[in-house]
Amino acid sequence: MKNLIFATNNEYKVSEATGILGRKFKVLSLADMNFSEELLEDAETLEGNALLKAAYIYDQFGLDCFADDTGLEVDALNGAPGVYSARYAGKSCDAEKNMQKLLNEMQKQTNRKACFRTVIVLIKNGKTHHFEGKIDGEIGTKPSGNQGFGYDPVFIPNGFNKSFAGLSPHQKNRISHRAIALKKMAGFLR
Repeated sequence: MKNLIFATNNEYKVSEATGILGRKFKVLSLADMNFSEELLEDAETLEGNALLKAAYIYDQFGLDCFADDTGLEVDALNGAPGVYSARYAGKSCDAEKNMQKLLNEMQKQTNRKACFRTVIVLIKNGKTHHFEGKIDGEIGTKPSGNQGFGYDPVFIPNGFNKSFAGLSPHQKNRISHRAIALKKMAGFLR
């Protein structure tokens, strides 16, 4: 089993990646590497942020690694919050404040279409590879469910009547934007 560093300390992301890559790879988080620095995410695109994080970790450890960046893109808000999803309500905000800001901005909107998009950058043997996953859905009028993280309580994927936070982790991991990107990466690694 080969080690592969995931440039994150988010337990949910590590668990999702381990479920998809776990048979052939041991997914190591930054905590597993005793790395606690905050990774810079100041690029203007999801791709740029994922590359910044992956390149930094590759430079630090010299081991194959990958990083992701995810954005919630809302049609009525011209794609916002997008690359700023994690800090939508300000630099020191939390998921609850981000979600509240989004719901406030969506109050009078009739078009509630949105998508989650994840970009993964893998650096393997010094070469960079990109993988993207996207899932369409809509923004609910209020949070529901108690699973997941971030905007999961307000994002209802197409074909479902529950938010991501209302789905079991197993259900979400089968259809999520990150799962799609991870499965593409897993296929490449095979």
